[in-house]
Amino acid sequence: MSEAERTASAPQVGLAAVILAATLDDPRVLTVPVAGQPEGRGEGLPAGPLEPAHPTLERGLRAWVERQTGQSLGYVEQLYTFGDRNRRRSDEGPGAEGEGGQHALSVAYLALVREARPAADSVWQSWYRYFPYEDWRAGRPAALDAIGDRLDAWAEAVRDPEERRRRGDRIGLTFGAAGSGWNEERVLERYELLFEAGLVPEAGAEGEDIRGLAGQPMAFDHRRMLATALSRLRGKIKYRPVVFELMPPAFTLGQLQRVVEALSGALLHKQNFRRLVAQQGLVEETESVTAETGGRPARLMRFRREVLLERPAPGLRLPSSRTG
Repeated sequence: MSEAERTASAPQVGLAAVILAATLDDPRVLTVPVAGQPEGRGEGLPAGPLEPAHPTLERGLRAWVERQTGQSLGYVEQLYTFGDRNRRRSDEGPGAEGEGGQHALSVAYLALVREARPAADSVWQSWYRYFPYEDWRAGRPAALDAIGDRLDAWAEAVRDPEERRRRGDRIGLTFGAAGSGWNEERVLERYELLFEAGLVPEAGAEGEDIRGLAGQPMAFDHRRMLATALSRLRGKIKYRPVVFELMPPAFTLGQLQRVVEALSGALLHKQNFRRLVAQQGLVEETESVTAETGGRPARLMRFRREVLLERPAPGLRLPSSRTG
């Protein structure tokens, strides 16, 4: 094989950014329009191909994000490499996919920012727009009953008893069925199960009721990338202080609690949360107070960056599951 043939058959590398922010009790993701997609799937993540001028993957990602959204990135970490055979290219526009069985790779990154006004074509959206069943702050989401019925029908549709049992076990594990615990970190596993069961538009499912239950679809495999990022972030806030990347320099404990609740999709007991934050030594008081809370003036706090040097895993130690 010639050098030109090897180059042409090599995997093509794209870059995609899951940019997350939290505006009080609304966790958000930055989206851009993607042309040439099926109806209703025109929302996607900032993305673009790795170019020869990019010295590193991360520098290339930052360049694409600033070009498409005007957003400068601070905290960034590599999330996952998406490389299923014949997957559609998320970085080269409509209809692009590996030809002749070629792999197309997209390296996805997680970025945490404070929300800023984006460029004209990019929009901040609540991430619960894409995963409405992940928000338990008002109690168990009503959509889970209908989702459970459809998943049960999918499990019962196979003749093989072993496969039926396997599907039933997966439903119980990922969606907390039959009284088992709901684990907020299993965002990706829940989405992939819905995809396998054909209950999301990305898998070919149709109908407005599907979107109402399983959420707004996205271009290409961008909703899978978003689910991967949410799983990572929900797990990471328990052992690393990444939540402070989303906070302003000074904040109240009430604001911090609302952001953590928004990210985890679960309400937290006020006094227990404050005791936990105090025990972990994550914040310290400033000299300032604010009356913007609507009640008594509240003391403004700031993150103690020294904690990063004091111990290896300074997280919030939140409960990892809830009963369904």
